[in-house]
Amino acid sequence: MEILIKASLETLYMVGLSLIFTIMIGLPLGIVLVITQPGHIAEQKRVYKLLSYSVNMTRSLPFVILMIFIMPLTRWLVGTSIGTQAAMVPLVFATIPFFARIVESALQEVDQGIIEAAVSMGASPLQIIVGVLVPESIPSLILGATITAVNLLGYSAMAGAIGGGGLGDLAIRYGYHRFQTDVMVMTIVVLIVLVQLIQSTGNVLANKIIHIRRK
Repeated sequence: MEILIKASLETLYMVGLSLIFTIMIGLPLGIVLVITQPGHIAEQKRVYKLLSYSVNMTRSLPFVILMIFIMPLTRWLVGTSIGTQAAMVPLVFATIPFFARIVESALQEVDQGIIEAAVSMGASPLQIIVGVLVPESIPSLILGATITAVNLLGYSAMAGAIGGGGLGDLAIRYGYHRFQTDVMVMTIVVLIVLVQLIQSTGNVLANKIIHIRRK
């Protein structure tokens, strides 16, 4: 049981910290993807195409391959390619483009009329981003962050294949190599519970914001 608790805490640490870095980088990236599109408030076709192609290229790499591919970078950043801290590097790299696309989709749902009204009143691009685009998209962004967190949880389990620690590492070392079926079952149960908690929390937060706006 102690091993399961330790592995669960390692997974929560990996997912939580990776999600923070993903949002810190992915949110601005998604915003730039939107505002630089043709016809938007800061149109830059070349910038948009470059960023869009880069995001698509990164998303096309399977996570296991990405982990192996950036091992030299992981060693340079954290001094090792094994353990929970090392696993967070590929986790963040894998989810930044995913979350950026979610942000892009969320911001594109904002009513164009609201944006045009802000432009007509002389609002700068930064004012439109801070005062219109992001606030109007908060429920969708919360749901997007929730989906990203669930994906991170799945990726963190795969990181166990190369000694990334957490529940994935526990399942491989004890459930697979030592044929301890009970450990494997408990690991699966914990992962299911974590997914349900993450998804439920995200749904509640998003629904509360939507309910407040409707009052």
